[in-house]
Amino acid sequence: MSASPHFLETADGGAFPSVGLGTWKIPADVLPDLIPTAVEIGYRHFDCACDYGNETAVGEGLKRVLDSGACSRDDLWVTSKLWNTYHHPDHVRAACERSLSDLGLDVLDLYLIHFPVTLAYVPFEERYPPGWFFDPEAENPSMKPVRVPLADTWGAMEGLVGAGLVKRIGICNFTTGLIRDLQAYASIQPQVLQVEMHPYLTQQRLLRYCQEENIAVTAFSPFGASSYVPLNMAGENESVLADPVVTGIAAAHGRSPGQIVLRWAVQRGTVTIPKTQTAAHLRENLAIFDFELSGEEMGSLDGLDRGRRFNDPAEFGEAAFNTFYPIFD
Repeated sequence: MSASPHFLETADGGAFPSVGLGTWKIPADVLPDLIPTAVEIGYRHFDCACDYGNETAVGEGLKRVLDSGACSRDDLWVTSKLWNTYHHPDHVRAACERSLSDLGLDVLDLYLIHFPVTLAYVPFEERYPPGWFFDPEAENPSMKPVRVPLADTWGAMEGLVGAGLVKRIGICNFTTGLIRDLQAYASIQPQVLQVEMHPYLTQQRLLRYCQEENIAVTAFSPFGASSYVPLNMAGENESVLADPVVTGIAAAHGRSPGQIVLRWAVQRGTVTIPKTQTAAHLRENLAIFDFELSGEEMGSLDGLDRGRRFNDPAEFGEAAFNTFYPIFD
């Protein structure tokens, strides 16, 4: 594996690009052009999911890249995720194959359990992606939780590796306790944990545990509130990018606040997946490997921790989907 700071090594020796493009909330009509632009700029890592509802558009962009010879499939890292309605072992493979078909790929570099949330199955022909509601047309629509043991879901995920559909498997939005439980019975250990992580939610203990267990960590929502203000899940005054500590360090380095936050994420040993729809920001977000933050600056950013989680099913589940479903204590 390359020793470049542009990569984080996974447990199997894979070269996991340290900065990827997150595709959540990027419109489908933008992605077929955005993906080739990102590859031209230097991106090789694309973070996708069934629930984002845009994997077909990502697939169109990837096809353009591969057809043009801009890079080979082996140069790309594509992640997708198992949605909450497909946790039963009977549905895991079909869900993975649907994502592969939409993305136009034969194999995923990484497949993650999106949430430790198990919801009633919704057939593809009824609704895809199914979202959080069981019956969105009901008078008072809600989620429909069901009980599926994590061990059963993980066993089916392991089967995907054996079938050659995915190279690696991992988890999202898991706590240390859930990870420990999973490790106790997993034949294939999780190689990656993806969680919300930014200076207002540093998750130091979780990060340390994963690093000691050789589980690579991907930080989603690295800019904190930015993605959540339009969803009424964060306030305008909660922007990490406007924090005086961040802007002060940015001024000292002649960098943008976003670059400082991304540099902090990579320098502490995580992969990060900022999203953007513009070429200018694609370039800016990738231009973080030609400077370093001092130990004092890293400590100052660590010290911003508020335990502020923006993506919390206990909060948005009740507010938007009429269902209280906590996964974090």
